[in-house]
Amino acid sequence: MAKIGKRIRSARDGIERTKLYGLDEAIEMIKGKASVKFDETIEVAMNLGVDPRHADQMVRGVVNLPNGTGRTVRVAVFARGDKADEAKAAGADIVGAEDLVAEIQAGNINFDRAIATPDMMGLVGRLGKVLGPRGLMPNPRVGTVTPDVTAAVKASKGGAVEFRVEKAGIVHAGVGKVSFGSDAIAQNIRAFADAVNKAKPSGAKGNYVKRVAISSTMGPGVKIDPSTLSVQASA
Repeated sequence: MAKIGKRIRSARDGIERTKLYGLDEAIEMIKGKASVKFDETIEVAMNLGVDPRHADQMVRGVVNLPNGTGRTVRVAVFARGDKADEAKAAGADIVGAEDLVAEIQAGNINFDRAIATPDMMGLVGRLGKVLGPRGLMPNPRVGTVTPDVTAAVKASKGGAVEFRVEKAGIVHAGVGKVSFGSDAIAQNIRAFADAVNKAKPSGAKGNYVKRVAISSTMGPGVKIDPSTLSVQASA
């Protein structure tokens, strides 16, 4: 058995692995255990009672976190003409059409989120095998295929987070930084949980939210009592 380092042992100290903590208490524990020199990301993971192999149990969506993510998001926009100009004015990092497709096909993917105007999807469709596995393919369901590129770019830069359930039924996302205030982290986590709940698919049966945990990049996970995730619970 591999030895557990001193830092990890210290981080785990005081956290009961089987206990369900209230969200606010868990956040304080995570912040208190953060000991590395960089500003760690706070992550939330929700284990859902779905089987994403079935189309009617797929969970996918986007949420605008009220306090942003704390990270710089590089946005690429597939657009031409006036829409390309709008995207640049809104703060897009990369804007293009055929030239951008060629760059991506050459292996140059220098962005975290891709947006496309509807008329560009015939061109962007060529990149499905490249962008799809990376979760970067523009999709109208999450607002990244839209004629309103200004709003889409600003949302992406301001804290919009996409989520999609994985094979094991887990959906997760970065929802802030350790340096954020506790209230800001709690607001972001509750907004994320609310969006996941609203995305409950028609095929989901029984207990939808089975387990929830939060952690920091280098810290231990803390299990959350799901009943403390609602907006009403924060009142």
